[in-house]
Amino acid sequence: MGRSAHDPPAMPSSRIQTQPVPATARLRVTEVFASLQGEGLSTGVPTVFVRLTGCPLRCGYCDTTYAFSGGRSIGLEELLAQVRAFGLSHACVTGGEPLAQPECLTLLSALCDAGLRVSLETSGALPLEGIDPRVQKVMDLKTPGSGEADRNRLQNLELLSAEDQVKFVICNRADYEWSRALVASHRLDSRCTVLFSPAAGTLEPVRLAEWILADRLPVRFQIQLHKVLWGEQPGH
Repeated sequence: MGRSAHDPPAMPSSRIQTQPVPATARLRVTEVFASLQGEGLSTGVPTVFVRLTGCPLRCGYCDTTYAFSGGRSIGLEELLAQVRAFGLSHACVTGGEPLAQPECLTLLSALCDAGLRVSLETSGALPLEGIDPRVQKVMDLKTPGSGEADRNRLQNLELLSAEDQVKFVICNRADYEWSRALVASHRLDSRCTVLFSPAAGTLEPVRLAEWILADRLPVRFQIQLHKVLWGEQPGH
């Protein structure tokens, strides 16, 4: 029987050095899997994803509602072993909303200590303080079309660096104009990479591309690669 796409390959122990981790740290995890990064500047890069369970937001376009509840409580040491076993150099902690679990900060630092290039996908509704500076932050700013724009914590913008990314998921023209104004008023393009994505199944990608070009907007257009390849399948 062939190896499943979700089975981690064997990995030489010399590839990543292990570090001591808190014995009591535990996280609730929906899934751990290897896939191609589907968004942002690392699009197409083979990556291990750790999807933590739980989210305080309920965005209208959410595609991971299965991560709102359930999951399995896993000790940090066991979780790190699962990630290392895939043999990849990139790891992404996502959700749900990963920062809703306090031990997420411990996990991020432990993944960095293990020699991985680590990114965090967060809604931006929770404080970014305390995140290991080695972690690349990919933060959403929720548009009005999401139904959660009032949850945006704009003070988080001050904590973004040139290595980070801020993402807008655009549902319609009103979302686009709101996002364009926010990029300008906060000079986001001079702070970090700005990503504009069409809400899947709601806004035609070509429409958003045309708006960006017409305005010569200093943002990066993106389509979710994993949806092009695998649709809505969990674990991709």
